[in-house]
Amino acid sequence: MASSTTGDGVSEAQTGKKSKKTKNQVDESELLTVPDGWKEPTFTKDDNPRGLLEESSFATLFPKYREAYLRECWPLVEKALGEAHIKGSLDLIEGSMTVCTTKKTFDPYAIVRARDLIKLLARSVPFEQAVRILQDDVACDIIKIGTLVRNRERFVKRRQRLIGPKGSTLKALELLTNCYVMVQGNTVSALGPYNGLKEVRKVVMDTMKNVHPIYNIKTLMIKRELSKDPELRMQNWERFLPKFRHKNLAKRKEPKKKSVKKEYTPFPPQQPESKVDKELATGEFFLRESVKKRKRMEEIKVKQAEALTKKQEERNRAFIPPKEKPLMKKTAKAPADGKLDINAIKDKVKKAKTKKLGAPPVNPAPPTSTSTDKKKKAKTKNKG
Repeated sequence: MASSTTGDGVSEAQTGKKSKKTKNQVDESELLTVPDGWKEPTFTKDDNPRGLLEESSFATLFPKYREAYLRECWPLVEKALGEAHIKGSLDLIEGSMTVCTTKKTFDPYAIVRARDLIKLLARSVPFEQAVRILQDDVACDIIKIGTLVRNRERFVKRRQRLIGPKGSTLKALELLTNCYVMVQGNTVSALGPYNGLKEVRKVVMDTMKNVHPIYNIKTLMIKRELSKDPELRMQNWERFLPKFRHKNLAKRKEPKKKSVKKEYTPFPPQQPESKVDKELATGEFFLRESVKKRKRMEEIKVKQAEALTKKQEERNRAFIPPKEKPLMKKTAKAPADGKLDINAIKDKVKKAKTKKLGAPPVNPAPPTSTSTDKKKKAKTKNKG
């Protein structure tokens, strides 16, 4: 039978295929997005009524300074582990914590969570935070940073940069990732959801590679705002995220003496000639000992004569008189007649006096007789 067609000539089979494709696309997008408020169902005893076949245990060591705290909070640890039917023991002599399953344990993953709990307690995480690892939606990550930086001073600086002034950087990271972060010694312990732990590890590793944590915190803040918009959830966020580049302003200083590499040759360099080879080349090897001694003495005498002449020249240098400079400059030529011009000398003296600072004028004014005028006025007043 021929397939029925529509008015435009498109078959019904083709239209059915298109509708199936659109349905599949919608289903895939729905599967990718997790509905809000959804939680994985808890593992109960009904899921595993027979329990575990064999007993499994984990042990970890703890430092000496944690002994007092663990002794205080160990009853609370045993109580929390008892709810999951797991036995815990603290050995203060050996300095270790051990957890093991019992006959009543039904959850096979509970022992792994108990192992993480004692690891976190050993890494200075307080019990109030470490006990959260027993929940289903909480995981932990212990990041080792001790071997990432060789220089100890540089390592301490970068670790302090991760904490920030008064713990502000660490607090911002905790708020953005919903994780508890503890920096202790050569490790960073993180506790929280899986997505948050992934971001914490990235920030910590970048900080130890000399990337400031503020850059990663800025990108996390932008991602947090973008996730709130339902339209942008399925889109690529690369255009919104900042791109930070390394600015190496200081260029590498070039060495003053550049060593030029020689061309590679598979043959080794020629060995230097020995003393015997040189004597064979010149023919001295075949001479008698007396002739050799005479030749050496002649060479020594020649060298001594050269040294004596050099010393004699140095001694004679002290006796060579230096070139004397002329004492007075050439004076102006005297007149041929031998007579001096007195008027010209007077004019020169007058000009020299005017040039000097504070010199009296050339033609001083006659002094005013103020005292005689005062006496005359006084006599006239007395007569009157």
